[in-house]
Amino acid sequence: MNARIAVLASGGGSNLQALLDYFARLGDKAPGSVVLVASDKADALALERARRRDIEALFLDADARRDLATILAERQITHVVLAGYMRLVAESVTKAFRGRIVNVHPALLPSFGGKGMYGHHVHEAVVASGTRVSGATVHFVDEVYDHGATIAQWPIPVFAGDTPATVAVRVLEIEHQLYPRVVAELAAGRITLDATGRVRTPHDLIAFPHFVGSDEAGAADAWPSPQEH
Repeated sequence: MNARIAVLASGGGSNLQALLDYFARLGDKAPGSVVLVASDKADALALERARRRDIEALFLDADARRDLATILAERQITHVVLAGYMRLVAESVTKAFRGRIVNVHPALLPSFGGKGMYGHHVHEAVVASGTRVSGATVHFVDEVYDHGATIAQWPIPVFAGDTPATVAVRVLEIEHQLYPRVVAELAAGRITLDATGRVRTPHDLIAFPHFVGSDEAGAADAWPSPQEH
């Protein structure tokens, strides 16, 4: 059975768009489809992105957030993808979807993660720390912010003249490449979380060792093209 994916987003939904575009390129080889986009913000652009693709767009008020597990079950959702969702997901959802709910974080966890570390707050902390490497992390979601097992990370350089805004642009670029591919592998059953909390993948661990913009072969070359997938 093809995966039925729900995406939770609070804002613009650029990672949602990257996921939709990637699955569209996969065509008949896509391992599933996004059938629901839900947001805690009634005016979130992510909901408009869903409507443009004839995908159910749902505003989650306080009652709906409490009943999210039921809402997902009613729609036969198999996987949940967080794409800039700013609320802690209810334990009833994280337990029901253990190993099938993921998030992308704009830093290399466990650094610069946890409650309050989202969006520009992350990049401000990265620049203030003086670190010369940041990146994106895709991880399973559990009951604690940014705590679930890491699936994949992709580093990017932080240059001496960088600002939080310039780091944000560079990180988002690789999020858009990394996240859809991980979601596709998860939906196809090639990424799993075992009973001990260990991530299993065909490559043991998906890794992206190259900096974006380096003279070396791009990290995305490690992935098959949509036509080869």
